[in-house]
Amino acid sequence: MEQSKVLSALSALSHEARLDLIRLLLPEGSKGMSAGDIARALGLTASRLSFHLAALEQAGLIQSRRVARNVIYAVDAPGLGRTISYLLNDCCGKHPEVMACCLGHQPTAKAG
Repeated sequence: MEQSKVLSALSALSHEARLDLIRLLLPEGSKGMSAGDIARALGLTASRLSFHLAALEQAGLIQSRRVARNVIYAVDAPGLGRTISYLLNDCCGKHPEVMACCLGHQPTAKAG
């Protein structure tokens, strides 16, 4: 993944409402949610939600599709995964302490 794309994705994620959007949409999988349902769940106005959805979609973190009169949004799991992978593998060089934190446990201390 290109560094510029990762920076765009990280920038898009650096807002509380956008992180909330990802948290809300991720469990829905490819089924996604309509914009109206998202707005109600997060307590956002339509214009605010539209702004945040556009930022995430431009960054390659969510996708939209039209179903009848609704626009359905879903997390682009591969896009999110590529962003996280870049941080872990390219940026952090698979550093063992960083990787251990991501796996939910701490590395064992090395004997000196």
